[in-house]
Amino acid sequence: MLLDQRRRSILQLIEKEGIASLSQLAGQSQTSESTVRRDLEYLERIGQVRRTRGGAEYVGESISGLDERFARALPEKQSVGRVAAALVQPGEAILLDGGTTTYEVAKQLVGRKFQVVTNSIPVANLFASQPQIELTLLGGYVYPKTGVALGPVTVQALEHVHVRRLFMSVGGITGRGLFNSNALLVETERRMIAAAEEVVVVADSSKFGRSALAHLCGLESIQRVVVDEGISEEWKKTLADAGIAVTIAES
Repeated sequence: MLLDQRRRSILQLIEKEGIASLSQLAGQSQTSESTVRRDLEYLERIGQVRRTRGGAEYVGESISGLDERFARALPEKQSVGRVAAALVQPGEAILLDGGTTTYEVAKQLVGRKFQVVTNSIPVANLFASQPQIELTLLGGYVYPKTGVALGPVTVQALEHVHVRRLFMSVGGITGRGLFNSNALLVETERRMIAAAEEVVVVADSSKFGRSALAHLCGLESIQRVVVDEGISEEWKKTLADAGIAVTIAES
């Protein structure tokens, strides 16, 4: 089992049980207790679990399905989506990843004329019946919780793509850069970054100061952030110091 898969499996069991022992977790992940201890140290460091005597308990955010993720921080995501969509010029070629905030960007773009490439089935469904939109849907392994195509087939397809802008959601942003929920996803998003002239991160303010299981890239890889009014002054300065343009979406 790959590192990312093992940590996700461990985290899912702890979330399900509330608290789990080392022996349970080792059995679930088919690895040694010493390896599980190292994984728990990492999961505790990113705020998902708290280690206990002989195991760990769950303290993080739920590993939820797509419907629940769409509903979380919805007003903030809608504001961000509206402002980010205004950046798109008529006829422009853009990339949209499969995040819930990029879905709000996509909703604001329905009815307009442009070219879009996406690996998201929910996003593609919004545009499939729009004759003025040139839609390219990337293939690959479809991750069931998100409806997003990932993996080697998707990465290979992206090698032939060049766009003006990438609009990308993230699982978390820290001083180290951007994070997302699994290794296949960040591998695909790294290729998306390489295919775009400008990378625009769309995120609600709760994502700042929080990491996730897989590191995507450093702050130097992005050019603009669109975020709601809840972002702190400290984070505004951090982004500005990194040379990133910050656009605040007012409610």
